[in-house]
Amino acid sequence: MELYAYERRRWLVDQARQVGRIDVAEVARELTVAKETVRRDLTALEAEGLLRRVHGGAIPVERLGFEGTLALRNTSRTDEKGRIADHAIGLVGTAESIYLDEGSTTQAFAERLTPRRPLTVVTNSLPIALVMAPRDQVSVVLIGGRVRGKTLGTIDHWALRMLEDFVFDLSVLGTNGLTLERGATCPDAAVAAIKARAVSASRRTLLVTDSSKLGSDSSYRFAQARDFSTIVTDRSANEGQIRRLRAIGVEAVMV
Repeated sequence: MELYAYERRRWLVDQARQVGRIDVAEVARELTVAKETVRRDLTALEAEGLLRRVHGGAIPVERLGFEGTLALRNTSRTDEKGRIADHAIGLVGTAESIYLDEGSTTQAFAERLTPRRPLTVVTNSLPIALVMAPRDQVSVVLIGGRVRGKTLGTIDHWALRMLEDFVFDLSVLGTNGLTLERGATCPDAAVAAIKARAVSASRRTLLVTDSSKLGSDSSYRFAQARDFSTIVTDRSANEGQIRRLRAIGVEAVMV
């Protein structure tokens, strides 16, 4: 099986998620490439936050409950996240109140959000609050709680209690994984609780996620796929998965 580097790395991620582990020697034989080539691919995929290197191979990060830092994720798949955010901005419509989730793709959305009329932005993300607070026409509400060091997002009962008082026209969320069978998931129960509360408080819910998250699942579900009015992802998404999402009434867009 002869593949270009991009195709090979995508195959490695898909294989790791299906089987649960990548073995360097086995992959080298199957793809008829050198072991060192496989090791370089795994190192590159670990840098993107998609796999975690272990002795003799790699494991998908979702199976370990591993979550990369915001700084790492902000340097991963930036072109795709930018296109996703650009498209998502056009879906704000007449919303007057928006919830913005923590995460690199939602932060890309926030960086592009420059409303021409009054807008209330509620977020549990310190970086997003700092981006939005100086903007004209924007009133920012920062949800309080324990701050996660990896993402600078707030969680736990303080945050949940504040969210009880809101009704949002639109929530914009990210995810660590999405499948039709198990829904949208993440590796932290406290984070899942915040996301779930935001979904339940919103008239419309928009999921912004790069295609590496589609077809994988993590430890804690915060929404079913049908809970999202729209899912925006990149053009590398599996078209079969996109068709299945559209079949249950979700507007699934590849940009």
